[in-house]
Parts: sequence; structure tokens; C-alpha cells
Amino acid sequence: MIPASGPYHLANVRVHQSLTSDLAAAYDSDGFALADIAVADVKISSIVAHRQSNTPAGAVDLGGRIVMPCFVDCHTHIDKGHIWPRNPNPDGTFMGALNATGADRAARWSADDVARRMDFSLRSAYAHGTRALRTHLDSVAPQEEISWPVFETMREKWRGRIELQAACLLGVEGVRDTKWFERLAKRVAAAKGVLGVVTYMVPDLEELLDQVFAQAIKHGLDLDFHADETDAVSAISLKKIAEAALWNGFDGNILVGHCCSLARQPDLDALDTLDKVAKAGLAVVSLPMCNLYLQDRRGDGTTPRWRGVTLLHEMKARGIPVAVASDNTRDPFYAYGDLDMLEVYRMATRILHFDHPVGDWPQAVTSTPAKVMRLDGFGTLAAGGAADFIVFKGRNWTELLSRPESDRIVVREGRAIERQLPDYAELDELMVK
Repeated sequence: MIPASGPYHLANVRVHQSLTSDLAAAYDSDGFALADIAVADVKISSIVAHRQSNTPAGAVDLGGRIVMPCFVDCHTHIDKGHIWPRNPNPDGTFMGALNATGADRAARWSADDVARRMDFSLRSAYAHGTRALRTHLDSVAPQEEISWPVFETMREKWRGRIELQAACLLGVEGVRDTKWFERLAKRVAAAKGVLGVVTYMVPDLEELLDQVFAQAIKHGLDLDFHADETDAVSAISLKKIAEAALWNGFDGNILVGHCCSLARQPDLDALDTLDKVAKAGLAVVSLPMCNLYLQDRRGDGTTPRWRGVTLLHEMKARGIPVAVASDNTRDPFYAYGDLDMLEVYRMATRILHFDHPVGDWPQAVTSTPAKVMRLDGFGTLAAGGAADFIVFKGRNWTELLSRPESDRIVVREGRAIERQLPDYAELDELMVK
């Protein structure tokens, strides 16, 4: 369907108004318009409204199929990925995940082990249509000396296919060791990474956040937090992060993930937090699949009562940039997943009600995370932009989000890639207990 060489035109495709610009066309109630896309020299040379009379000879008629820009996945853990077979979560709880992962990391995370699982994860993401990905790297000693060099090697190996970023990951209590944390910040800066911690309600949280912001400012780093991944109403570290950003005068990008407890708090408290988040310029990413799996899991045989996601609609109404992402994949925090951002968006639509109207929610897996990651030109379809897009069979939202679209066509630099998903059997020797 996609020509293997030379310039070409794709005619009669559906593009969404939130993912392209300057298209003078009539959009339907789902936000789609019919368009023709011309590709030349690895770029999109034009996007124009579809007119049968103006379609050039030899154009490939896609019959109204949806075309979207390649995905941007801004919160993953590919250093943990695929360890489930050798160290599963015993009860599906958050503590079960922490303990199982910690034991596996201490026993098994050599450079070779981490590299092979990372590469497996990236081949999956690439085949599904991801163009950029941020991963957290467990950076508790001595793992940071193993995983960061592996990541840097992997970033070079995948350059041109997936743009990779990394954020360090450690519990906020680790910041108390000020000398070690400053060394870690220097290591992250040398790798052109992002400074990240997991926050929770420790007594000295405000002081520790000041140290995190001080190191970020000193080394010119953006910040990425895990916050309030719990149903505890008392968990308000998102508010504390926003306050710390304001009183430190921080002007870098800040992404905060999870923020689950916000959905459990009284409305006035939650909205006060959101006002501060908006004022501080934070962005928020929800992880709908992982949090649906972990949150409100009960050991008494009863049914969970809530979805585990945060208040994205209220955030968006305040102008807070919001995204959804893959999070964990086949590890103790989430037993499933394949770094398929279409699956993430499909699940988010159902769990978070990204519909009726759809509005510009498709930006949550494309242009919004791209901006948070400072990736110009990613996550959009634009004349002069990279010819990196996905051709689906679905012609409207109900078709697109009802099937896995396992036969989608992923186009990179104007050419369809070979979408070969790696075989789980490749990892069998790493799974021997």
C-alpha cells in the first residue's frame, strides 16, 4: 500500500483536527476531515483537503482510513520490563510489586539482563508506532552505575527510530543523603537525562523537595515525579510539588505521574491543588492500565470500587497539560501490556471518558507529551514535518478503538517499516529462576 520508493500521495485519508494544522477542510462531529497527504524526501510535503477532482494520478486511495502521527510515550519503565515470569507479584498489590521488583533488581539486573529486556521493549514499541519514549531508571545504589550506561548505549543504538529519554527513579528519602544525591544529579546531567524521584508524605517532604529543585536548577535539569500512587486521602505530595516549584522559581519542565489520591479527596481540596498545579506550570500524566491494575486491589475477595486514575478532565479545564502513557510492562507493577500506545489510548478512552466529545484528547498520546519532552515537531501531522505516521483500518473512533489494529501500517521517514514483534521466547534464558 505504501510505495517503497519515490514521492507519493495518500488520498482520501481521515486526519483529526487536533493533530494537524492549517487544513482548510470540513470536520465531522468526531473531529475528522478527509485529506490528501503528499510525501517526498522523508517529509510530508503537503496536507490538503481531499477533493476527488484534485487527486493526482497514481495516488493511493485509502478509503477514509485514519492516519495519526506516531505516538509519544512519556512514562515507562523499560528497565523493569518483562521480569514477571521470574518474579511475579504475589498478590497484585503495590507493596507486593515493590518487594518483588526490589528482590529481582538486587539478584538479576546485570548490564546484559537490563540491555536485553530494554531492547525487547523498544522493538515492541517501535513496531506499534512509538516515535519517542521516556523511561524511568531505578537509580538506587548500586543500580545507577549499571543501568545508566546501558541506557546511553541503547539510546545511540535506537537513534533515528525511537528518541529516548531517561529519568532517574528513587524514593524521596534517598535525597537525605545529600552528597550521594548530588552525585546522582551530576550523573543524570552527564547523560542529558531528567531528575526524578517518588514522593510520598514523609515528615521532611518540603525540605527534600527543596533539595531536588536545587539540584535541578544547579544542573539545568527538567523534573519528573511519581506522586501519590495511593488511595490515601492524606497523600498531597502533588500539592507540595506545585508549591515547591513556585517558591523555588523553577522554570524548567515538570511532569508528575499518577496523582491517584487526588480523585479520593474532597472537591475543594482537590481543586485548590489543581489551581496551584496550573499556576506552577506542571504537566500531569495518568497511567490508566497500571493504576487500574494496582489501585483498590483487595485481599478479601471483594470488588474494587474506583478506577485509580486522576482528575484529567478538571486539569485540562485549567490549562494543565495532560497525557496518558504505558507505565510498566509485564513486571510486578503490571502483569500485562506491550508498550502499544493505541491500547493505552483505547483503555484511557474507556476508563477516563475521552469521548462525547473527543475534543483534543488524541493530543494526550502525541503532541502534549512531545512538548513536555521538548521534542519539536513530534506528535503532529504538518507540511514540512517528518513523514512519521500510522495508517489504521478504522475510519472513525468506534472502528479504531474496537479492535487491536494489529495490521496497522507504521510509516517512518516516508516508508512502511517491517512490523516484527519480538518473540517472548527470546527472553526464556533470562527467566530461569
